[in-house]
Amino acid sequence: MRSHPPILLTIALLLTLSACATNNAKEVERQHKLASLHYQIGVDALGKNMLPKAFEELMESDSMVPDQPAVLDALAYAWLLRGDLKKSETFYLRALRNGAGAATQNNYANLLNRMLRYPEAEKAARASLNDPRYPNQDLAFINLGNALAGQKKYTAAIQAFQQARTFNPDNTLAVLRLADTYALSGKPLQAQVLYESIISSQPQNRAAVEGLVRVLIQQQRPNAARNALSAFSRVTSSDTDRAWAISTMEKAGQQP
Repeated sequence: MRSHPPILLTIALLLTLSACATNNAKEVERQHKLASLHYQIGVDALGKNMLPKAFEELMESDSMVPDQPAVLDALAYAWLLRGDLKKSETFYLRALRNGAGAATQNNYANLLNRMLRYPEAEKAARASLNDPRYPNQDLAFINLGNALAGQKKYTAAIQAFQQARTFNPDNTLAVLRLADTYALSGKPLQAQVLYESIISSQPQNRAAVEGLVRVLIQQQRPNAARNALSAFSRVTSSDTDRAWAISTMEKAGQQP
């Protein structure tokens, strides 16, 4: 017949195990709080374009509590800012494998567009839009439109950019990309109207001026193109943009 430990010894053992479990739980909680703090500091550093500090804090958070989707997403964006697209993709995929949602799918779509992998970008953007709770629907539709335009599916791309404007009428990027797509699809007049609408409220918007000049040259209207460039050169606060405008004016003057 087996012997049993005395009751007092059993109670003591249970109390010890309970204390260990409590201490372990407190340590886990402390680690999570510290990891969260490092994450917040890292994101703040990202916003201030302090990349070394952002990497330091985000990597520390990831080492303390591995595979947090938000941390991995932030690290992916940090690598994107640093110019390492492959490293960025590695972290986006890790985030998605660990339960990241629509926001990361959309960020990944943006990265894939930059890598010119348009069919994959379309798939990621659509996955993001599958979640109707995602608050930045306009950004997802812009990424979808970029992916479609990259595949020369201009009609579908135009619809996507129009959807982006529906969700956020103040999104200038959606208007700009819609204008670009009209231009690419052989509709310069529609593109011109949109470029001019941007310039009327944002006269220093170089991308809109570039687009407008392109479609004016396509329409064989070099004088109008030079006028747009001249107006831009007077209002821009950037010496680089002013030099670009003056140089482009000279080229526009050489158009037949």
